[in-house]
Amino acid sequence: MDSLIFDVDGTLWNSTPQVARSWRRTIEAHGMDAGFITAERLTKEFGKTMDTIAISLFPELPAKKAIDILRECCERENDDLLTDRPPLYDGVMGLFEELKKRGIPAGIVSNCQAGYIEVLLADTGLAPLVAGHLCPGDTGFAKARNIRILADRLGLKDPAYVGDTMGDFTATKEAGLPFIFASYGFGSVPEPDFTVKAPLDILNLPGIR
Repeated sequence: MDSLIFDVDGTLWNSTPQVARSWRRTIEAHGMDAGFITAERLTKEFGKTMDTIAISLFPELPAKKAIDILRECCERENDDLLTDRPPLYDGVMGLFEELKKRGIPAGIVSNCQAGYIEVLLADTGLAPLVAGHLCPGDTGFAKARNIRILADRLGLKDPAYVGDTMGDFTATKEAGLPFIFASYGFGSVPEPDFTVKAPLDILNLPGIR
């Protein structure tokens, strides 16, 4: 593995408390009860595409209405996260700094809305340590294709993907990459290629060079 591509939620940070607060404000503005929007609920939703999350959260609404409301939530969320800032997981900054020192490119691909990764980079100071990033909001494609696009765009020869859910694992395998399971995150993966219990553990994997 000569390079790494990272998921965001459950891998680099946990923004669910902040996002839940932001989404509740938008949903309540529509005259709807938003009490069910909790950090715990969002840990079960994050990692899916935004349209899938919308339909899961609002099954009683027509799909288009549900998607429109969630898009409003995401637009407000990007602004709110610039002031209500989630912290990175312990060790993430040190990991990216060390990867930069070793000349190991680090990219980001997430199933999020446009602008969300930019907020992460602005909030945390990771921007100069990240070689590039993509999401469905940028391309219209889901995670597997975006992983391949970013790897090709950055000229990565032997990248691995770091994520925390079965959705991440499935997309990584569809993209043809090895998968590093961040077991400290939101999900579970029964048979990953590698498992780490903390971000800095990545530096000790046998394939990292």
